[in-house]
Amino acid sequence: MDGAPGFAPAKINLSLHVTGRRADGYHLLDSLVAFADIGDRLEARAAPALSLQVTGPLAEGVPLDGSNLVLKAALALKQHGKGASLVLHKHLPAAAGIGGGSSDAAAALRILASLWDCPMPTADEVLALGADVPVCLVGQACRMAGIGEVITAVPRLPCVPAVLVNPRVDVPTPQVFKALRNRDNAPMPEAIPQFHDVAALAAWLRGQRNDLEAPAQQAQPVIGTVLAALSAAPGALLARMSGSGATCFALHESADSAARAARTLAEQHPDWWVAHGMLS
Repeated sequence: MDGAPGFAPAKINLSLHVTGRRADGYHLLDSLVAFADIGDRLEARAAPALSLQVTGPLAEGVPLDGSNLVLKAALALKQHGKGASLVLHKHLPAAAGIGGGSSDAAAALRILASLWDCPMPTADEVLALGADVPVCLVGQACRMAGIGEVITAVPRLPCVPAVLVNPRVDVPTPQVFKALRNRDNAPMPEAIPQFHDVAALAAWLRGQRNDLEAPAQQAQPVIGTVLAALSAAPGALLARMSGSGATCFALHESADSAARAARTLAEQHPDWWVAHGMLS
C-alpha cells in the first residue's frame, strides 16, 4: 500500500460485530480492519491562509466549507495563523462505509503536522473528528473496538486481492443502526490468528459477521444484488459489506481473478463504482 503521507486509503471492515451500546447512544464495535491500495490523495503547500480545493472523478458534491473533515483536521492541529493550500484528489465515494472522509482527515493530520512541524492532536481530539479517524491514522490491518478508540495490533495479513463495489446509493448510518435488531452481539474471538494465505483468511472470516449488513440491505436492497454479483465471480472467496454500507468487497484467490471480476462488473453495471486492488 502507498505509504505517502498524503495518501488516504479506503478502510475495509473485514468483519464488524456490534457488541453493545453505551448510555450516551454510541454503539460498541469489534472489527477487523484492513486498508486498500485504492484511495484519495491530499497535497499541501505552505500558503498565507488555509484553503481547500477538491478535484478528481468523485469531487462532485464534496463540501468545501468547515464541514469537510480535511479542514476540521487542520483546525484540530491548533496552529492558529498558519495556512496551507490543500488539494484533495477524490477517488473514493463519500459516505460509503469505507472511511473516505475519515481517511482524508487522517492524511490531513499527517501531512500538515509535517508541513507545520507541530504535534498531533490528543487521542480524544482525533476521536472527536470521527470514530474512524483513529484507525485511519494507523493505516494498516488492526483490530478496532470500543467506539473506534481501542486499536490493537493483529498479525500481518497476507496479500489480499480484493474487488470493491459501491452501487452509488446513500445508506444513512443512523437509519442502519436504528434498524439493527440486536445490539448486544458476540465479539470476535479473543485472539486473531496468523493467516498464511488469503484462503485461510477468507475461511476464518466466514465465521465472523458484519452485523450492519442486514439492516443496510433493508434500507437499500441493491446491496444484496451487489453481494450476489461479487460472490458469483470466478475466484471470489468471500463477499461482504464494509462498515454501514453501501460499499461491498470480495476477497479473491489471485490478483488476476480480482482484476477480471472488476472488469466484468464494470461492464455489466456501468452505473456502479468498481475498483480492485490489494488489502493489507
